[in-house]
Amino acid sequence: MKIGITGGSGFIGSYVVEELLSKGYEVVVFDRSKKTEYPKGVEVFLGDVTDEKSMREFAAHIDGMIHLAAVLGTQETIKYPTPAAITNLTGGLNFLEAISQYNIAGVYIAVGNWWMDNPYSITKNMIERFCSMYNKYRGTKVNIVRAVNAYGPRQSIATPFGSSKVRKITPAFICRALSGIPVEIYGDGSQVSDMVYVGDVAKALVISLEKALGGIVFDKPVEVGPVKDMPVKDTALEVIKSAKELGFNAVELKFLPMRHGENAGEKVKADTKTLKYVDMKESDLIPFEKGIRETVKWFSDMEGKKWLKTEEKCTRIL
Repeated sequence: MKIGITGGSGFIGSYVVEELLSKGYEVVVFDRSKKTEYPKGVEVFLGDVTDEKSMREFAAHIDGMIHLAAVLGTQETIKYPTPAAITNLTGGLNFLEAISQYNIAGVYIAVGNWWMDNPYSITKNMIERFCSMYNKYRGTKVNIVRAVNAYGPRQSIATPFGSSKVRKITPAFICRALSGIPVEIYGDGSQVSDMVYVGDVAKALVISLEKALGGIVFDKPVEVGPVKDMPVKDTALEVIKSAKELGFNAVELKFLPMRHGENAGEKVKADTKTLKYVDMKESDLIPFEKGIRETVKWFSDMEGKKWLKTEEKCTRIL
């Protein structure tokens, strides 16, 4: 079968591509350009998710679609919400219209912090509700996967270490720990923002699509994440510990005011009982201690290639 992916060039998307290929599917990535190098055998369909015609044309050539493309960011999108609104809402509706027209299965990736007041969470949650509406009244077969904070090798890095416009928690912690500077935490670190290895998210997305291909539509979103809560401070300390095991000096923690779009004391966590929908259980997920060691090792090996220490010019990041 031929499976299409929007956002296939992104962090989670690259793992979904690999997961699909490992299961023998033909993969077509919907992309705005051919700049990204994909694994051998992956087709590229040029287009933009905000273009209704190209999304419909894309759907006409595939058997199922996983919709990952989105404008990310919490405080980043608050400053200028229009791009998130256009891409996430228009793109999401185009995804639903396209799979509805050709009666193909679909999967939509939602966010673990769906209730937060920032354009990213708001727009992603709106399309999640549209998915429910389309399933109920338009006969679509769309399954929803909510992932907490995905981490792992190859995640993009924001300034001052890389060129990404969105600061993600794991790269921000790791690059500071490996650069010998304090790890910055918003708030007092007691808030919970649970972590899940990106490969586990990819598996849940692909299985969700396989279920939809078989006509099974879940009655609630699948939430991918651990059972045990981990405060952000503990996440940072585990990163520092992993860096120390590689021979780096332990760094201190630096606490900053909470950023807009997030609130102190909130818990972003998964309802792991929903993993049963994708034939998974919490014990199947890669433990954070193991996954973060692998991730810190990757960042250590890629220093100077995929990210740069602050004293160097980040403009030459690949």
